[in-house]
Order: sequence, then C-alpha cells, then structure tokens
Amino acid sequence: MQPYVIGIDIGTGSTKAVAITNSGEILTSSQFYYPVISGLAGYAEQDVEAIWQAFVNCIKKIADTLQQAPAALSLSSCMHSLVIIDDKQRRLTNLITWADTRSEQIADEIRRSSNAENLYRTTGTPLHSMSLLCKIIWFKRNAPEIFMAGSKFISIKEFIWHRLFNVYQVDHSVASGTGLFNLERLGWNNASLEMCGITTDHLSEVVSTKYIRNDLSSSSASLLNIPVGTPVCIGASDGCLANAGSFAIKPGVAAVTIGTSGAVRIASPSPVYNYQAMTFNYVLDEKHFICGAPVNNGGNVMQWLFKSFLNNSKPVAKDYNDLFKTIETVSAGSEGLLFLPYLNGERAPVWDEKTCGVYFGIKSYHNLKYFLRAALEGVCFSLNNILQIIEESTGPITRLNVSGGFVNSKIWMQILSDVTGKKIYVVQTEDASASGAALLGMIALNMIDDYGSVPHKSNVIIEPDISNYETYKKYNDVYKNLYYPLKESMHQLYNINF
Repeated sequence: MQPYVIGIDIGTGSTKAVAITNSGEILTSSQFYYPVISGLAGYAEQDVEAIWQAFVNCIKKIADTLQQAPAALSLSSCMHSLVIIDDKQRRLTNLITWADTRSEQIADEIRRSSNAENLYRTTGTPLHSMSLLCKIIWFKRNAPEIFMAGSKFISIKEFIWHRLFNVYQVDHSVASGTGLFNLERLGWNNASLEMCGITTDHLSEVVSTKYIRNDLSSSSASLLNIPVGTPVCIGASDGCLANAGSFAIKPGVAAVTIGTSGAVRIASPSPVYNYQAMTFNYVLDEKHFICGAPVNNGGNVMQWLFKSFLNNSKPVAKDYNDLFKTIETVSAGSEGLLFLPYLNGERAPVWDEKTCGVYFGIKSYHNLKYFLRAALEGVCFSLNNILQIIEESTGPITRLNVSGGFVNSKIWMQILSDVTGKKIYVVQTEDASASGAALLGMIALNMIDDYGSVPHKSNVIIEPDISNYETYKKYNDVYKNLYYPLKESMHQLYNINF
C-alpha cells in the first residue's frame, strides 16, 4: 500500500477523516457525529469531550481499517469556536460555536463605532457575533467570574492540539478568523486585545499552517492506534481547506459549500476587502488568502422543510429523493414565490442577527411543492449575491467547484447553476475540508509540490439552462431588494420575541 496521510476535519456537526495517498487515491474515510446543545435563545454550545472522542474514533477507525500507520495527520477545524480554560487546565465553559449569537449587541456596537472599518481591514474578520472578539467581550460584561478565571481563550482545534501535545498553539488560519489577529503582521492584534481586556498570555502561540510536530504523547498515540513519532501538521480552517480540497485555488474558480450553512470563497495572493459586505479574508498558507463570505442558512433550510412542512424530523435517503422529485415538477422561479432564507439570522451580506425568514409573493395557487422549491432557490439566490460581490472585487468567475451535502442532489446543483449562470463542478466526493487538510500536510512534508500536484477529475459537470438563467435574473433583482425595506419590521419582531 502507498503511504497515506489522514486529513481530519473537526466540524460543527461531526468530525470527518479521509486517508489519501499522494497520487490522489482515497483509501477509506470515517465520520462520527455529535449534537449542538441549544439552551437559551441565541446559545449554541457543544461538549468538547464528545468532539475529542469523535476525533479519536475517526483516526482509530482508519488506522484499524488500513492496518498501516499513516505518514502523517493533518488537521482542519471549524472557525469561530471558543472554550475558556482556567490556570489548572479545567474547562470553564462548553465549546461555544460560530452559530452562537448571544454577543449580537456587542457586534452591533462595534459595527457602529468609528473604528469599525479599520478593525475589519486589520483583522480581515467580519464584525459579527461569530467572532471571538465579540464572544470574549460578552463574557467580560455578562459572566465576569468566568472571564476573570480564564487563563486561555481557545478554539476546538487548540483544545485538541493541547490534548495531543500539551502545548497551546494555533495556526494562522484559525487565528485569522478570531477578530483578534493582525493580517499584515501575522500576529495578535493589540487593539483587539485591548477591547477584550486580555493579553497575548491568554492566547495560544501562533504558528504557520504547515507547522509540524512529531512528539505525540504516548497516551494519545495509543488512543489513536498510531506510532508516537507520527508527524502531525496543525493545518488550517475548514473553509480555507475546502478550497484546497476542491482545487479552487486558481483565478476564476470559486469554491461553493453548502453544508449546514454555506459559503462562497476564492483564493487570492492578498486580502480582498469589501467593508460594506464585510467579506472575510483568512490565511491558507504563505501564498494564499481565502476570501469570500458565509451564509447562515444552507442545509439547515432542508432540515427545516422536512420538520416543519413534511412532519419528518429524521428523513432518510428515500425522503430526500421524494422531495427532490417533487421540486423538479415546479418551474424555475416557483411561479413568483420567493424565499428569504434567514431562518437563523444572516451573515453576509447583511450581517444581521435579528433578521428572519420570509416567503414573498404568495398566491392562492402556491401549494406545498412551490414552498419547497422556493426555499432551495432562496439559498441559491443568497449565495449568488455573495458571488456577485466577490466578482466586483476580483473579476469574473467562470467555474464553481462545489462541496458539502448538497452535492447529493442534482436538482439543487442545477438550480445553483441556473441562478448563477456558472458551470458546476463536483471535484471531490469525499469531505473537501478533510481532503484539503491532507493535501496541506503533504505539502508540509514535501510529499507533493502544491495543491494541484495530486491528480483529480470532476465527477459531475452541470451546465446552466440559459432559459432558466434569464428567468432567475429577473427574480434575483427582486430578491436582492427584499431585506432592506423589511429590516426595521424584522428588528421590531425580534425585540418582541427576544
């Protein structure tokens, strides 16, 4: 068997791992799930021990299956997570995920401040409740006993890295999503730290995304069923590595991911700023920034449809197939029914935690199938708006390399192609972030020269239907203008309920 690298992605809903050779062959994969703990409104937390166990199980399953030690491990993780640790290494909080919006008022204060644009351009991170900047300030104001006892403010990757090596280190990529990091200096941003009331001692040592350790603790090695000397690359964040894993590194190519949430991203040799839309700029490596924008609502819209419209909280493959067959019977544009998919507030381009979902244009002839199709079209309209904003700053995008759970639906990909007018390529059938982590690890170990060195092919290519594209262009003009006249009413409704 050829040497292989395990790329492992520590996500919000699950941890996924893939074993890949430097010739691009995927030998096997594994995935273990864990829940989000939802308590008070706006809270989204997870049990770090459940995530650690999923991490262990993923690697152990691959090592047990292949019966050959990996050449290396390389890590990807979700961004914007926070767990607070005291000086005795005890956890003071659960893991607070990107979806937690309890610090929304703080984010709004910062966005309204005179320093807002400078802070955005310095850190490359949107001013939103997802960032550690806002989360830490929230604890300082609302849970001072936890804040004062906090010795380290870290992400889920840093928690796992400490379990493996007993040191606190964080890669440039995860750090660049905190709102605490200076993109120009590639170090912690003093102005952000002052706003939070912390120092660099409260944070991890910042290292390159290609940083490697080979001093795995014997207890961790035994748990993972791999040798103690196995090299481990710290890797990058999931969004950045999804671009690498879906081979969206060249100009004119964008990566589009629809998992629980969604994102559009391009690779650039330098940051691409747009303060109005607050596009993000995160580090992949010393040659690449990943620039783009996220949306809160992607695959979770599908789960909402099943639960709320179809009374099915645990859909199986047949249920999905039936739903997609139903959607195919409805023409493009759902005969004038539009859906603003802001079920969980929205990030780009509006950055408004108080917004809500809206069906617009309802007529007496609209029945269930129209509402179902309009919901998926709404997600695609949302992503298209981001795509157009990115194109305005970087130039034309001709190709979308897609990943995430939605690639299992040909009709949903066709809708995205028709809405955007772009060709859709499914480049990687396995998890793009985990695959990207493996590629980054191979580069760090000099197993390959760059991301394009590994042979790959497009499994599915979808062309836009020009007639549908022309229809969607007209509807998109209406869609883009829905939010702004409704904003005040959305906020009033939010304040009544929350």
